[in-house]
This record gives sequence, C-alpha cells and structure tokens, in this order.
Amino acid sequence: MHPADEDPQRLDPASLHNARTTIVQLLGRAGVPAGSAEELIGLVEAGVLAAAHREAEERAGAAPAGKGELYESGWLDGARALTEELGGIAERALARAVGAGPAEDSPGDWPPVRRMEVERAKVALAPLYLSFSTVSDLDPEVSEQVLTAVLGTMSPRQRAGYAGRLTRFAADHRPHLTRLYERYGPGSAIALHGRYSLLHSPTSLAVLERLAAAPSALREEWDAAELPPSWLDGLTSSWEPSA
Repeated sequence: MHPADEDPQRLDPASLHNARTTIVQLLGRAGVPAGSAEELIGLVEAGVLAAAHREAEERAGAAPAGKGELYESGWLDGARALTEELGGIAERALARAVGAGPAEDSPGDWPPVRRMEVERAKVALAPLYLSFSTVSDLDPEVSEQVLTAVLGTMSPRQRAGYAGRLTRFAADHRPHLTRLYERYGPGSAIALHGRYSLLHSPTSLAVLERLAAAPSALREEWDAAELPPSWLDGLTSSWEPSA
C-alpha cells in the first residue's frame, strides 16, 4: 500500500493540486482572474501555516512528564527546532502569496493597489461598519477610490493583514466609534452631502484607522487621488483617538 493511502490525514500532491485548480476554475467562472484566485488561496495557506505555528509554539514549552531530565531536554530542543522550521515555512508561504516586494520602509517602491486588495478590504469592512451603523448610501465607485487611497499607505504585506488590523482597531476604539457614528452617521441629523459624508460609508472606518496610524501618508494619498478634501477634514476634526 502506498504511504499516502495509509494515512487518511494527508493528501498527496496530485489531490492538493486538483483541489487548488478546482477552486481557481470555479472562481474563474465567477469572473475572478486566475492570479487573484491564486493569491487568495496563497493567503489562506499562509494563514493556516501561521496558525499551526502558533499552536506548535504553545505546545512546545512542556515535555511529557515522567521521562527524565535528559529526555525532557532533548524533547524541548527538538520541539523548538520544529516550531522554528514551521515558522519559516509560514513566512515563506506568506512571501509567495504577497510577493517578496520592496522593503516595508520603502513606500516609493510599493506596487499600486490591486483590485483584489480593494475587494478584500471591502469584505472586511462591511460587517465591522454594520456593527456601528446601517447600510451606506454613498456611491460605491467613490468608496473604491477611497479604499485605494487608504491601501496605498501600506506595503503589500500590510495590505494582506489589513482585515486583522481593522478588527483590532474597531475593538480597541468601540465606545468612541459608536458615539461618532451615532452623532454623524446614517440616522443622525447630519446631512449626507457634507464634510461628514464619508461616515455614511463603510470606508470611513478604514479612513479613521489610517488617521490614527498614518495620517501624513493618508493625506498624501488622498491628495494624489484628488478626493474631496472636506471629507478627510471632517473625519479629522471629529476623530480623537481614544486612550
């Protein structure tokens, strides 16, 4: 019997390739380019490996009891070596998914924001925004322009992890954000077309996160995209990061 047939927990390379190709083809029928589909699959793979690395690290700190000091020392050394290698595999998987690219501190060399990066940000923002407000009435095309400016302040690797950053931002500033959307968002007395217009869009949450994390870079991207200055000024004046 072939080793792969003896272990139902493992898939052979041909089966893995088949699953990957099936996903790419199904997404292709829905209009998703093959490159974008491969990127999404790569990010999922990198995330699974990173999760496995974290779990291995948690388990590697304690050797089985009752085996003796020498056994424990060898077990811990082996566990550390294994988790380090797993961490390296996860890192390489992420690099393949987002590309090696320029250094994090070289924004002038970062590639342009891709449509799939915008789509991932939109998917991340929708449920977070709805936890504070109601459905947006703002033009989706303008929303995409805003997100392109927001993502332009980040490296490809940072864009890949932006959903997590947004989730942490929303959790850390929830009371402040709740008050802000109640005062200026949908359902408030503030008019849709004005300096607080962007609070009627899910993209406002991304803009607020960037105002807290990288205000100068955001202003630069905003001006380059020729977005309405009043929108950014309105959010800037209303946003005071909570402690």
